Amino acid sequence: MSRVWAGGHSSAVLCAAVSCESQHTVATGAEAGELTLWNHDGSPLSTLHLSDDVTSLAFSPPAPCVLYASHGRAVSVLDVRNLKTAAAELTDVAEEEINCLSVNETGRELAAADDSGAVTLVDLQLEKVVRTLRRHDNICSSVTFRPHRPQSLVSAGLDMQVLLWNLPKPRPLWSFSLQDTQEEDARQMFNPPLAHCVGVASCGNVLACAAEDGCVHLLRVSDDGRLRERETLQAHSQGASQAHFISFLSHPYWLATGGNDGLVALWDLSQHPLVENGRKTKGHKKRTKARAKTCDKNQKRQEEEAGSASSSSETHGNIGPRQCFQHGEKVNWVCPAVLEGKPSLLVTDQSSCPSVYSLDQL
Repeated sequence: MSRVWAGGHSSAVLCAAVSCESQHTVATGAEAGELTLWNHDGSPLSTLHLSDDVTSLAFSPPAPCVLYASHGRAVSVLDVRNLKTAAAELTDVAEEEINCLSVNETGRELAAADDSGAVTLVDLQLEKVVRTLRRHDNICSSVTFRPHRPQSLVSAGLDMQVLLWNLPKPRPLWSFSLQDTQEEDARQMFNPPLAHCVGVASCGNVLACAAEDGCVHLLRVSDDGRLRERETLQAHSQGASQAHFISFLSHPYWLATGGNDGLVALWDLSQHPLVENGRKTKGHKKRTKARAKTCDKNQKRQEEEAGSASSSSETHGNIGPRQCFQHGEKVNWVCPAVLEGKPSLLVTDQSSCPSVYSLDQL
């Protein structure tokens, strides 16, 4: 059912990324500093060795030939048209090893999540760190900018917290503990909901967070940044490691997840109550300017509302995936891509060969 891409790596592939240009460029990063660019048919085009494990990759949205690769505490700036050497090297970007990179849609700012729990923001024009966001009490495993909001980003970590930031404010708008979602679930005693990966739908208001409890936690944010609703998908029998929305299918609420159970699942969230409630809210009359201004003034109240959202929303664990792939190996990364004109899913694991699954059935 899957195609295996061989010959590009000799070590376990840790991450993957696809550019946003019409002829998508596929990049994968692996242990021992291996970075490979691929043709759409699965043949390696070029390779580069960096100084440490390549833990995350991110293309620049406005400049799809520019690729950012994290290795250790540094980020290499690469031109995929000439991969022989890095165009620039951003050293000491993070305090500890970087786990995830994200570039905002303007291409001017990069966010890096690291093992210290910090999110570092880099001005890519100045090529220097401009601020560091500190709130996570443990490893910050994932960070992503929200679409259409270049000054808003979401982070998640092994402290089981999901945070929404609005730059340049140094404090998050709200923090949400995934522990609040399954207080009566005995599985949490053995598999606490450590947050591994957070994804954002193209609308910017629906978040999905893959966690160690095997669940994918869904959060809905209002246009003014408030946490309005949360629900949970019982997604995997072991820890869920990946959650990525797919923007190129029939609607923007297709979600791909991967887990330590070796399962890759595709979810249609278009009719999910959390998504439907968001549509209904948009249809209502907007608040008056005075009321909105008053609501935006009190940050503490927003954080309290995040807690109330957790107690007022029901968990919908009976919604099943539309399609599953028995990958068989622990999933390191899931990357939606259009390859040779066909919707596909690139999956990496502990092996040196990425796998590609067709999404034509969807």
